[in-house]
Amino acid sequence: MRLLIENARIIDPSQSLDKVTNLYICRGRIRAIQDTTPEGFSADQVIDGTDKWILPGLVDLHARIAEPGSRYEGNIASETKAAVSGGITTICCPPDTTPVNDTQAVTELIQRRARQAATAFVLPLGAITQGLEGKMLSNMAALKNAGCVALSQAAHSIQNALTLKNAMAYATSIDILLMLRCENSQLKNNGVVHSGVISSRLGLPEIPASAETTALARNLILAEETGARIHISQISTARSVEMIAEAKKRGLKVTCDVAIHHLHLTEYDVMDFDSLFHVSPPLRSHDDKEALRIGVKTGIIDAIVSDHTPLDRDVKLLPFGESEPGISGLETLLPLTLKLVQEGDIDIQAALGALTHRPADILGIQNGSLQEGHSADFSLYNPETVWTIKRSDMVSQGDNSPFDGWEFDGQVEATYFQGRPVYRNNPV
Repeated sequence: MRLLIENARIIDPSQSLDKVTNLYICRGRIRAIQDTTPEGFSADQVIDGTDKWILPGLVDLHARIAEPGSRYEGNIASETKAAVSGGITTICCPPDTTPVNDTQAVTELIQRRARQAATAFVLPLGAITQGLEGKMLSNMAALKNAGCVALSQAAHSIQNALTLKNAMAYATSIDILLMLRCENSQLKNNGVVHSGVISSRLGLPEIPASAETTALARNLILAEETGARIHISQISTARSVEMIAEAKKRGLKVTCDVAIHHLHLTEYDVMDFDSLFHVSPPLRSHDDKEALRIGVKTGIIDAIVSDHTPLDRDVKLLPFGESEPGISGLETLLPLTLKLVQEGDIDIQAALGALTHRPADILGIQNGSLQEGHSADFSLYNPETVWTIKRSDMVSQGDNSPFDGWEFDGQVEATYFQGRPVYRNNPV
């Protein structure tokens, strides 16, 4: 199959590319991006891309896809469909599945189901410790050999410093990335909202910023001592941004990401006790939100993630403190990121870079780019479409989105995976 998309605005941060030209696809790979037809190329299909954008397939470093069986809604087939509807063609799934992804068998099951769905790349993250219990280390080498691109504890931070140090030493010896959430369970103390004026007003158990920053400080010190490559997942505080910036200046092998909802929402959004705003880490202060935005703009924060957590409606109808934390975020990752561009907070190259080649570079993969010879994973985006997200229209089996009713300018019209159309909104 040879595909030609003509006269589209092609934006690819991996090549610092932003121009109106043509995209040539051959046998599922990028053949060329240029004004003139490559020698010997004859298109089987031609699409008029006038006034449309072509964006590289997004790379989401943290999205739960609810398979094998877990408390989350949906499965690999349903959630990859939700992903491509939002322009995401590569997903990293954390190991908090049932059973936990701490063995080769579970890793291989996830890969097999992803191949059957054939909708997006699904990259498993193996568990750092057996059962995610934070005690005995998993067989990291076996997980890497089975295809895990990195190791993670999902939302379960390792509390024992010696266990974490041993994990870093093991990971360093086999050269695999550790993806770490920073949370001190004693300081969290079963809290559910950010410690501030809103928690005091609502009387809800609070989580101080220090629950994140003290764990982050420990992790950075141990990474410096062991030489481990670490990625800090879902930071939420201004001080965390400062600490990671300092660590990078000292030469530590550290990267980080932020969940997209932390760039838009704050502690004030929980004022109505709406459990749709219950997330972990919690929504922080306005100053934290602004510092996170600056972190993305300056490149201190390397990636933006959906932290997709599809949940049943029943667990979100419980009182705030008893509800499950999490947002269904695959379908809002791109529109919420581009809203930051429209608001003038982040330029389009930095914003899209945090969704494409920068997370791919963290993993050491070629995804998230339109470079010649790479897999033809991209979306056709109409910047003129005005639409409103509705929970009833969401593709994901979990519709627990606090952005219900938000209006967006611009929408994905079609997504291609390995040169094949896997999603169409409007015929193009």
